[in-house]
Amino acid sequence: MSDLYDEHEAPFEGDDAQERTFAALPPAQGRGFARTWWGQAWLKALEDTALDLAQLKAGRRLARAGAVGAVSVRPGRITAVVEDRGGVQHRSDVLLQRLDEDDWDRFLGMAAERAGHIAALLDRDMPPHLVEDAAAAGVELLPGIGDLEPSCDCDAWDHCAHTAALSYQLARLLDQDPFVLLLLRGRGERALLDELQVRSAARAEPAAPSREAEGVDAAEAYASGVVLPPLPAPPGPPAEPGEPPSLDTETPAPAGTDVAALGFLGAQAAAEAHRLLTDALAPGHEQRPPRPELTTAQDAARLAAAAPDRRVAARLAQGSGRDREGLALAARAWEHGGVAALRVLEEEWTPDAESAARARAALEAAWDADERPALRAVRGRWTASGTDAQLRLGRDGRWWPYRKERGRWAPAGPAASDPASALATALGTGEE
Repeated sequence: MSDLYDEHEAPFEGDDAQERTFAALPPAQGRGFARTWWGQAWLKALEDTALDLAQLKAGRRLARAGAVGAVSVRPGRITAVVEDRGGVQHRSDVLLQRLDEDDWDRFLGMAAERAGHIAALLDRDMPPHLVEDAAAAGVELLPGIGDLEPSCDCDAWDHCAHTAALSYQLARLLDQDPFVLLLLRGRGERALLDELQVRSAARAEPAAPSREAEGVDAAEAYASGVVLPPLPAPPGPPAEPGEPPSLDTETPAPAGTDVAALGFLGAQAAAEAHRLLTDALAPGHEQRPPRPELTTAQDAARLAAAAPDRRVAARLAQGSGRDREGLALAARAWEHGGVAALRVLEEEWTPDAESAARARAALEAAWDADERPALRAVRGRWTASGTDAQLRLGRDGRWWPYRKERGRWAPAGPAASDPASALATALGTGEE
């Protein structure tokens, strides 16, 4: 397939690693394309952006069949030759905006402050708190809706089957190495690690004492009193939540006080305050509507997701009107999607005519007629015949995977725009 590359754009892997080329991956028949949460975030950006679900389905089919050639990754662009079902080869590209120098300076400064971030990257891991800390510093690492721009010589105006196949294939590469995403954003692995090492060493060195007096001479300041200096920049959020005060004191607790529950609530209040502060200082916060206040049952699910001890979990279950197994299911739903996932678990609804029509169209487009599984619909829930897998339609039009466990339907993963992806998660066919 390499004959479709222009000579000056031929893929290579130089010493500076400003371009990396990955050999064509083997077919992935019957397997998912993303195992890691950041690989799934990449696919979510693709599926939320594409306007034609049929093209996504065709792209998945091409990727599964091994029709995507060697993938070239360089700052701002991924490229591959994709062979369609008729044997015609197409040069396909997907573009992602590179971070500018200010963005990289903020990201590197943030990462150098926490050794855990550097260690995670070296282990080929991208923990959620690294991405959250980067976002708090004003740097969005993962793509969002509309960030993946397709370009293909088949002249499609939106994501075609070829660019979709390339995007699905890249999710597999991201699973193996998150540095692929950082290269797409503009920095190769070696340059990135070298800069982090320099910054970490600089932070470890004691500052040399200044020989000059700091500040401004009093007479000079008095003479120019009409000129005020600019206000300092507001401080950023702390790197992690603070520790609540210890309740292990010599003074006995008042009668009826559950010390373990009180300590747990204190730690969760600190974590929630840190999240709210980080969110409030993030760029664009003022443009987002405030989140509605949680109900008692919703807040109990949020707290249960933090894995309290058995006594605290029992009190949360009782206070929210659930049994312990019901609370465990609610906590799993919360981890997969917060309030929206919790509603899909506990609220059964019947789609109106318009929503039902959109759902049927999505189901028909997700599979070829000879591949479409038998689904039995009851209100907003579709159960795959002969399996323990179920799809649930959320009120926002997204599909949630469910799996039957010990006689109860349990959340199996986050929502997807495409019912085929959600069903693959429910069936447990994700890539290992």
